[in-house]
Amino acid sequence: MSKLTKRSVEALCTEVKDYLVWDRDLRGFGVRVYPSGKKTYLVQYRVGRRTRRITIGQHGALTADEARNQAKRLLGDVARGADPSTEKQTLRRAPTIAGLCDRFLQEYVAEHCKPTTARAYATLIRNHIRPKLGLMRVGEVVRKDVIALHYGMRETPYQANRAIAMLSKMFNVAEDWGLRAEGSNPVRRIKKNREVEKKRYLTDEEQLRLGQALQAALADGTETIHVVSAFLALLLTGCRRGEIQTLKWEYIHYTHLDLPDSKTGRRRIPLPREAYDILTALPRYDGNPYVIAGLNGESHVTDLERPWRRIRERAGLNDVRIHDLRHTYASVAMKDGIDPFTLKEIMGHRNLQTTLRYAHLADDAVQRAAGSVAARLAGCVQRPQPARGPFRIVG
Repeated sequence: MSKLTKRSVEALCTEVKDYLVWDRDLRGFGVRVYPSGKKTYLVQYRVGRRTRRITIGQHGALTADEARNQAKRLLGDVARGADPSTEKQTLRRAPTIAGLCDRFLQEYVAEHCKPTTARAYATLIRNHIRPKLGLMRVGEVVRKDVIALHYGMRETPYQANRAIAMLSKMFNVAEDWGLRAEGSNPVRRIKKNREVEKKRYLTDEEQLRLGQALQAALADGTETIHVVSAFLALLLTGCRRGEIQTLKWEYIHYTHLDLPDSKTGRRRIPLPREAYDILTALPRYDGNPYVIAGLNGESHVTDLERPWRRIRERAGLNDVRIHDLRHTYASVAMKDGIDPFTLKEIMGHRNLQTTLRYAHLADDAVQRAAGSVAARLAGCVQRPQPARGPFRIVG
């Protein structure tokens, strides 16, 4: 046994079988000599009663000194309680990101997410996560890999933010499943792209134009009574698109809609008489439980986007989205003096902060109220009059 050096390792002769030569100075550091002449450096250590070996690298690709430094590091890890050999085998057997994506969609998303969220996640995985990270092992992904993915989607900044948010959730679940070390989520501290919230409200005049466009589309047969009624119901209730699009007859009550499952869970939504009359007057089809029936009458309408584009063009409202009907409802409610706490319940917001985004729309009502109070008080007190008589200038 001697110290392993470049010269001593190259002097080792081949034999019929492979054999080990141990370093004299660093216990556990050795070299294996194969009959083919190949020589590889390794480390041997004990974990409990079991002996482990881990290959460092091949002589030639590594010098003896480089292998010795790596051996010191590995033996230091062992001294601190690590088991490098087992960790390496675990990493080798660990699933790829592609495999994690499959399991994530099947075992987590299908059980815990809404169908719309599940579809969005599946699209992000298919178009971005698999092509960029799919072949990597779950434990190999580091922050720079996620930063590169995020930067690569810079042309679609909002979608890039959605992708890393989903990826963060997926890595958290991977930790729960024991596929990554606890607290190792590589998405942490990645700065998201700045997002400018899009809020568009219909003015009174625009609401009138929309109503005329809806009536005209119904009159000339461009749109069905169910599609037109869907847009009217969205405007009159402030509901989300999916809540009206998949509304069932059994959910409709005289004073409210009782939705067993929505984006924020079970919801009881106030139903104005105007909206109630529109919905209950719609034709029904045997065997179809949905209110907003599709063309075949067998299920609900599956596409409201194309009808909406036709209607908004007719009304001259090309920048208005379907979701802006919900914004319009909230803006009118706030202007009419409905307090944020009540509006939060009507809109089904998870937290008050979301509702308070509309608070500035109540400024006119607040100003009028403040003016009314001031006018009443002013009538009860005498306004101060300027002093009369000679003035003395102090200077």
